[in-house]
Formats: sequence, C-alpha cells, structure tokens
Amino acid sequence: MKNWDIVIVGGAASGASAAWWLKRLCPKLDILVIDRDHSFARAATALSVASIRSQFSNPVNVQISRFGVDFIRNFANHVGVESGVSDLGFRENGYLFLAGSDHMARAMRDLAAVQNGQGADTRVLSRVELAERYPWMNLEDVTAGSHGARDEGWFDNMGLLWGLRRAARALGVAFLQDQATGFVRKGDRIIAVTTNSSGQIACGTVICAAGTGSPALCASAGVSIPVEHRKRTVFVIDAPRARYPDAPLIVDHLGFYLRPEGDHWIAAIVPEDDGPCAPDDWDPDLHLFETLLWPRLYQRSERFDAVKVKRAWAGHYDYNRLDQNAIVGRWPDLRNFYLATGYSGHGLQQAPAVGRALAELITTGAYQSIDLSPLSPERILSNTPFAEKAIV
Repeated sequence: MKNWDIVIVGGAASGASAAWWLKRLCPKLDILVIDRDHSFARAATALSVASIRSQFSNPVNVQISRFGVDFIRNFANHVGVESGVSDLGFRENGYLFLAGSDHMARAMRDLAAVQNGQGADTRVLSRVELAERYPWMNLEDVTAGSHGARDEGWFDNMGLLWGLRRAARALGVAFLQDQATGFVRKGDRIIAVTTNSSGQIACGTVICAAGTGSPALCASAGVSIPVEHRKRTVFVIDAPRARYPDAPLIVDHLGFYLRPEGDHWIAAIVPEDDGPCAPDDWDPDLHLFETLLWPRLYQRSERFDAVKVKRAWAGHYDYNRLDQNAIVGRWPDLRNFYLATGYSGHGLQQAPAVGRALAELITTGAYQSIDLSPLSPERILSNTPFAEKAIV
C-alpha cells in the first residue's frame, strides 16, 4: 500500500490551492487529493457569488484578501499556462457597505483606517456623495457608505478551481474521486484516511479541507470543531427599471446584499431564523424573496418595483459558530493534522492565501508570508473568538 506524503481531503478551492502550493514549494512531495464529487455541484466554491473584498475589520483578514486579489487578477502569471485559464474575468466594481446609524458610520471610518493601513483603498462616503454616485438609490435611512475603490469585485469561481487543479496535476499531484469516511489515529498522529471504495490510504500528513463535511471527519479522530451547515438561498433577478451593470456589490444595513450580473442582479438575505440546516437540504427558500428581500430592495430603490426571479439556488456555508472565521493550521495535539475549514462564506476568496500559508507551515514549520496564527485551531480549544466585525 502506497504511503502518501500528504493527503488532502476536499478538492475544491482550498484543497486545490494547498495542493498546488505544496507541490510548488516542495516538488518531491507525493500528494493525493480526495474528493467525493469531481463535478463540485454542491461545493461552496461552485455555489458562491464569487466575490472578494478588503473590507474586513481585522488586519489578518485584510492581508489575506490583499494577496487573494493579486492572485486572482494575475492568475495566469501566478499559476502558469498549465492551468489552461488565461484570465478569471475579475470585475472590479468594488463593494459598498451602507450604514444606517451614526454609530455604524463612525465604525466604518475606523475600519477604513485599518484597511487602508494594509494597502486597501476604502473610502467612506457621505449621504450627499452617495446620492451623487447612485442617484437611483433611496438614501433617507443611510448615514454613510464605505466603498472599496479598487481591488474588490467578483470573478470566475470555477475558472479558479479548475485552473488550480489542472496546474497541480501538471506538477504531479494525484486526484482521487472517492468518499473519505474518517481518519485513523494512532497516538498523536493520523496514519491513514478511510474511504468508501479505496480502503485505507496511508499518509504522513493530512489536511482536512472538506467544508461542511469536516466536523464528521474530524470527530473520527477525536477532534471536535464548531462547524455546521448553514443554508443560504441566492436569487438571480431581473429588474427592467434597475439595470446598473457598473454598480458595486452592495451590503445593506437592511440585511441583504446585491450585485449586478450583466443585465440582472444576484441578491441574497440571511433568514431571520438562521440556524443549522440538514446536510441534505438543498431546496432554495423561495419564500424569502417576497417576504424579506423584495420589500427591502424596494425600500432601497423604487426602481425595483417590477422584479422577476429568473432562478435561485441554495448553498451551504461551513459555518464556524465560534466567530465565523476560518480555522486554519495544525490541530494542537496531533503532529500531522491540519485544518482549512469553517470559512463561513469567505472560503473562495481566502483560498489562495490559505493554501500558500498551509504549504509554508507544513514544509518549513512556520508561516513565511502572512502570519495566520490568529486563525489557529488553538482558539477553538480555548473558546477564544477571533474578532471580526465585517461578517456578511
């Protein structure tokens, strides 16, 4: 039985990124990536709205995005022709956060200072400035808005995924389509990954990047993480009187987000009774549009008076109950077990930086580029949240 140097469970954006970075930093490594479905039809990578922002409150998250946007913008230069992807179509419309109180406006200014200190270009706009830029919006309830003037927007999510996988394969990474069912633990090490069809796969190091599947896999090794399924329904809508393809991605204090998609819009709202969902619940919550989302869209702009839902889908966040931030790094009482999960909706945009960081940590024993120790699993064991105010 072959003993792989590294086995990565989960082959979507984070797993593929880690595999590519590891092989790039250490070409001699034998790396296997296991994923149950190579179509990734229900992966968070595929079902996301494929956006990236620098508007976070914690410098670490800002740094992650600063690297991520460069990686996405210059994908072909980073990954090479082996990816088969020349461009990820980065649409640099920016993010616009809308505040609904003076307190929120003051917080925006404080956060902008943090972001700009890390190289971002966040500008806090007054209601008058917002009205000049977006005359189609009703801003009576808005006190300020923070706009990412550059390096924020959306991109080709599947281009990123397939490009990373092709590039990793070209470097010699192996990929296996199978269901990982657990980990075999011996003392302070994971010695094998169990699978449905391929039996036990021996390994020297394991990375668990299995998204919502991570808690069950971790439990098999006696590791408990506060990650659960949270369903999010996304709507594609046509509003004939509100066609603004150059609009930013709007994060509204009313509780929804909205961005243009050609002549249409992509929109979503967090349900008022948000909580864990069943792993097999993939039905879109269509009632959210008429009961919650549409009234708030109309409140923001009367041009959303005539709206048609073109389609909708549901995706699952790997939601970290502790602090809605990623869990990245080595599990403290296991010498060879690493995590990249619990992203709570930020996994796609953080995958390039997290993949690089894990590769550095595994091959050199320490982070070399961005110090991701604040995202360490140690905070899970100590029940110490990593503060991040800008969770969408």
